Amino acid sequence: MRKVKDFYYKKAKQDKYPARSIYKLEEAQKKYHFLRRGDSVLDLGCCPGSWSLYASETVGETGIVVAVDLQESEKSPRSGGAPIHWIVADIMDPELVQQVRKIRPAFKALISDLAPKTTGNRWADHQQSLNLARQTLFMAETLLHEKGHFFCKAFQGEDFPAFVLEVQARFEQVKVVKPKSSRTESREVFVLGMGFKKLKGIPCKEEQQPLAVDSTCTP
Repeated sequence: MRKVKDFYYKKAKQDKYPARSIYKLEEAQKKYHFLRRGDSVLDLGCCPGSWSLYASETVGETGIVVAVDLQESEKSPRSGGAPIHWIVADIMDPELVQQVRKIRPAFKALISDLAPKTTGNRWADHQQSLNLARQTLFMAETLLHEKGHFFCKAFQGEDFPAFVLEVQARFEQVKVVKPKSSRTESREVFVLGMGFKKLKGIPCKEEQQPLAVDSTCTP
């Protein structure tokens, strides 16, 4: 565990990213290619800015990144990267959608590394994580283009399969991903939804099969 932590921490410093979390997004992107040149990306829970910087580099100068967090994370995009618009706001604020739409009316991808402040109570932390994940899913329904993509962190627990079913109802393909850069003991996983579809009624749970966790997220 310590070696993993040290490796990704040092790598982030060498690559000049603010946090090791960059490699969770990078691993998934290299395997599933859900961010493409020219895309518009909404990054929720962006602080300290690693995911926004990586998304900016990936989509390039013709793309755009809008990054939202309670904390300020002003970082200049790297050479050749898309412009990044930083917003300090609560994702639960009902006015956030309109605030985002003033910059960009819709997005090709929504990414989220949001996590609650943990209390040590596994059940409570799990529920708070799902509250955040469901809010990001609401934002995706509101702001994603047809065929857009969704990549969101959540804590595993008894109600996690129900959340996965909600994502399955809204996307053509869904993967549950455990990147190698996530600590083995961590309950965090990422839900990737590809190919957003307008909701025409939520399928019965019996119509869907539970997903296995993809724990080999490196190409």
